[in-house]
Amino acid sequence: MTDAEATATLMRLRGSIDNIDAALIHMLAERFKCTKQVGVLKAEHGMAASDPAREERQIARLRRLAEEAELDPEFAEKWFNFVVAEVIQHHVAAADGQ
Repeated sequence: MTDAEATATLMRLRGSIDNIDAALIHMLAERFKCTKQVGVLKAEHGMAASDPAREERQIARLRRLAEEAELDPEFAEKWFNFVVAEVIQHHVAAADGQ
């Protein structure tokens, strides 16, 4: 592979990465739209902001999916825990009427 071919390949790969990053942002936005509705529903009905049993099931599910996708399951779990912490903050705020 020549330097010019390597540069072209690098640019193509970076373009793919940029597209994937954009898709991830849009998917996260959609996820948070759904979790916002969950937070409102929970607040209206006096439900707890967090659901540890569901979170455990989701972690197990995401770890399996990560393994199948050849992604580090520890990373998948860390990502999920990060997102859930933010979601719970939103649910607590909804319960407080904010």
